[in-house]
Amino acid sequence: MDNSLKLIIESLVFASEEPLTPQQIRELLPEKDLKEIRAVLVELKDEYQQMKRSFIIREVAKGFQFCTLPRFRPYIAKMVSSTQSRLSRAALETLSIVAYKQPIIRQEIERLRGVDVGGILRLLLKKGLIRIAGRKPLPGRPIIYGTTRTFLEVFDLKDLSSLPTLKEIEELGGGEEEQ
Repeated sequence: MDNSLKLIIESLVFASEEPLTPQQIRELLPEKDLKEIRAVLVELKDEYQQMKRSFIIREVAKGFQFCTLPRFRPYIAKMVSSTQSRLSRAALETLSIVAYKQPIIRQEIERLRGVDVGGILRLLLKKGLIRIAGRKPLPGRPIIYGTTRTFLEVFDLKDLSSLPTLKEIEELGGGEEEQ
């Protein structure tokens, strides 16, 4: 494996604010083969895993990025708590509905939640967690909502199929009640 290519790709992943896809790297290095780029990314991912550092390269939102290991989140949370705002329970419920039921219109979300969600949808749009995915061919042409790449990044998901299933959620909830 070309060590200089590995160092270049490592520096690109490190410098990127968002997960970097193999295709984006290929656009920056047009002389390199996509298969070779993917192989280097997997090799780097494995190397960081074996190094037993506080961070790894993880595949997130169909790209690769440096991530801190989960056990260090409490320390990092203290550091960034003043700049980061948490989502309310209502916002998390609404975001969950959008994530699991997308594409979905506001009226369907309100039917499921039983309350008006206009303000929450504006907040989630502003935070970049959801997006307008189009309009539904119904009277009034209501807006259709879906999640964004930022949503995948924030919740550390490779893609939407990585969302926990209802059974997994119930098992987690059941385990907490027994303790």
